[in-house]
Amino acid sequence: MATKLYVGNLNYSTTQETLRNAFAPYGEVVSVKIIEGKGFGFVEFANETAANAAKDALNNTNIDGRSIKVNEARPQEKKPFSGGGGGFGGGGRRERY
Repeated sequence: MATKLYVGNLNYSTTQETLRNAFAPYGEVVSVKIIEGKGFGFVEFANETAANAAKDALNNTNIDGRSIKVNEARPQEKKPFSGGGGGFGGGGRRERY
């Protein structure tokens, strides 16, 4: 079972390669994804043991000048479909005077 970690407080210049290199010594990294312009990303490991080792070793350490936060990633929440679309709203007819 693959295990995904949340990595927060990233420097905006941190690359996926930098994260992969930092986390790889703890086990097989399956994927790395940085959310651009948000300062966080995700690292997925092939197994739970590697993920836990990386989390314990790297939480509150320094990458690219920032003290990173490493936690177990929460499942993504599904946002309900709001229905509408376009943004012109109202739909009622306007009287012109």
